[in-house]
Amino acid sequence: MTSAIAVTGLRKSYGDNLVLDGIDLTVAEGTIFSLLGPNGAGKTTTVQILSTLIGADGGDVRVAGHDLATSPQAVRASIGVTGQYSAVDKLLTGEENLMLMADLHHLRRREGRRLAARLLEQFDLAEAAGKPASTYSGGMARRLDLAMTLVGDPRVIFLDEPTTGLDPRSRRTMWQIVRDLAGSGVTIFLTTQYLEEADQLADQIALLDHGTLIAEGSPAELKRLVPGGHVSLRFTDDGALTGALTALGTGFLDTSDDDRLTLQVPSDGGVASLRTLLARLEAAGIEPADLAVHTPDLDDVFLTLTGNPKDKDAVR
Repeated sequence: MTSAIAVTGLRKSYGDNLVLDGIDLTVAEGTIFSLLGPNGAGKTTTVQILSTLIGADGGDVRVAGHDLATSPQAVRASIGVTGQYSAVDKLLTGEENLMLMADLHHLRRREGRRLAARLLEQFDLAEAAGKPASTYSGGMARRLDLAMTLVGDPRVIFLDEPTTGLDPRSRRTMWQIVRDLAGSGVTIFLTTQYLEEADQLADQIALLDHGTLIAEGSPAELKRLVPGGHVSLRFTDDGALTGALTALGTGFLDTSDDDRLTLQVPSDGGVASLRTLLARLEAAGIEPADLAVHTPDLDDVFLTLTGNPKDKDAVR
């Protein structure tokens, strides 16, 4: 799979403060990649470097196939950046904001108007196109901000805290827009403080702490790094429960206090472990009435991997 972003040994310091300590990242084209980490971990610095806003002290970076050090203009022409704080001009209408971006990209007037009309329709802003952006709700302003980013037809979009301050409905609308962009082949590099957002959107997640990547993988893979996962098995009668206990071994599982016919079997939630569990029950002629897989969420992953130095050392 082609890489939209390839980073090797990225380093950045401010005086004696080492912000990025040689990080490596690979983001596949047309995917949603989320960079997570505590405040001060180096997320914003990483985005600023990748989007050519500041320089790196060391490392090799390629964005959209262009070398960041030797071809920064080509990188800029291939990316879009939507920051945490909206770049929308509140004194202009929605249409005027988009036309301003079209002018900055040197589009012909007629082409710019057609593009603005299409983006206003795509982002459900057509009815508000002629209204000042100062009258827009937070969700509308964020949609307009992202629509402005798309005027340049970027191959890679950096989204820095894109749903900060939005209500739940507006957040979900923005999530769908992001999914649709990735579905059209655009690569999304997302930073967010909402772990649910990363869980919902990201194909791959990297966890940054004190300038070092401490874990990377899909949301499911990261959840399997921390304990607490289990499979709940519910049975219809005491005979089936006793048979399951015999087949699995009493020392291997815990009985749920909520339901005496339910067993909780520690598991990483993976296909292999689930297949092994079901095979053991099948061999004993036991079939559960219901099965549910429970895994830790990203909050558990975040707190475990960034909150305890011993845990961090274990996953490096």
